[in-house]
Amino acid sequence: MKNEFELMDQLFDELLPITRSITGEGVRKTINILKKFIPLEMFSVKTGTKVFDWEIPKEWVIREAWIKDEDGNEIINMKNHNLHVLNYSVPVNKKMSLEELKPFIHTIPHLPDAIPYVTSYYKERWGFCMSYNQFKSLKEGTYHAFIDSELKDGELNYAHAILPGQSSKEILISTYICHPSMANNELSGPIVAAFLYNRMKEYRDRKFTYRFVFVPETIGSIAYLHRFGEHLRKNVYSGFVLTCLGGKNYPLSFKRSRNKKAPINKIVDYLISTGEMELIVRPFTPTHGSDERQYCSPGFNLPVGQFARMVYGQYKGYHNSLDTKEVMTIEKLIDGVNEIEKILKIQEWDGYYINTNPFGEVKLDKHGLYPDINTPLNGNASNNQKIDNRKQLNAILTMLNYSDGEHSLLDIAQLSGIHLDNLMNAIKLLKEKGLLKGPYYEKRSLFE
Repeated sequence: MKNEFELMDQLFDELLPITRSITGEGVRKTINILKKFIPLEMFSVKTGTKVFDWEIPKEWVIREAWIKDEDGNEIINMKNHNLHVLNYSVPVNKKMSLEELKPFIHTIPHLPDAIPYVTSYYKERWGFCMSYNQFKSLKEGTYHAFIDSELKDGELNYAHAILPGQSSKEILISTYICHPSMANNELSGPIVAAFLYNRMKEYRDRKFTYRFVFVPETIGSIAYLHRFGEHLRKNVYSGFVLTCLGGKNYPLSFKRSRNKKAPINKIVDYLISTGEMELIVRPFTPTHGSDERQYCSPGFNLPVGQFARMVYGQYKGYHNSLDTKEVMTIEKLIDGVNEIEKILKIQEWDGYYINTNPFGEVKLDKHGLYPDINTPLNGNASNNQKIDNRKQLNAILTMLNYSDGEHSLLDIAQLSGIHLDNLMNAIKLLKEKGLLKGPYYEKRSLFE
């Protein structure tokens, strides 16, 4: 049986060559491949459908794109790299001089070996992309530009998978599936999301319901909100967008939610303050980013942040052919799954607890949670069998005292300085004995 690394590597190699855009067969093919790893339900929205202030565009079909010189020699062909064609390009079949062709060729002069990723979703134009070095090498003469494409009435597709929990409160995990043949800025998000799904489905006593969403960026999340937004507004407890999660020597980075009450903000702050995880925090801004801008738009203001690592716009491979598996690394995707799973685990345990015997201290020895004899030799004991410098006992006493419906688990951890793992172990023991109820996701009275 293949291990997680091998499965991720296989999924990456299967997804990379697909010519994706915001609509079309590439998106559907991507969803169908992801279905092998996560039980996605695919939805469609017809061309011309109004979604808030936007309209679903025509579906893009691309069959062939190349440039040849006057001797018939092939200069570029999208079969060799699908970034060579302007994404959403309209068709062209024209012979022209080099000077006439140049305005339709996109390059990145400061990255002379990179093929840029260029799109024109909402204005019809045609074009090609190539490295600046190749562009400079073009000789005067006549060139044949050919693009066999079509903009037709069709549909936009997105997908989701719902992982039910004990509560109707949801954790939203969203990522995008629209960029062609880029590693960090396309495939890192959906791959990490798929493997997070498979980690979380093993949590048999999940408290939250998990909603994993795969959309074309921007227009896809807007279309998703148009259909499911009211449900999300009522039920989403917390969430995040996943993007750009690869990159050697880059720590995990978190962009805060616009919603200042977002639980994910508080968890990240706690992990940074205690040094439990290396994290870079970025403020929320609507001026750049990914689909968190849509989830955090003022009409929804969902408690959703964003996780990245090698952040968009901050590495030389952003939106070009230098964004490769070797730069991203599968190892860093595994790290991302591990780190985000830890955050989700904390979120599962966080909340407000209620001590079921709040009048005076609980007589813990009758529950096997306190030594039943007091001697000079058992001062470090949590119970008759556990000699641990009172680590477990101190966590139990702390949880019982602060489980008043007013202090969340993270509040208790910060007040006490006790490690979350020890508090979570204490919660498990106390709930087994019927001494603790919760977690609840809002403050509540001790006497309800």
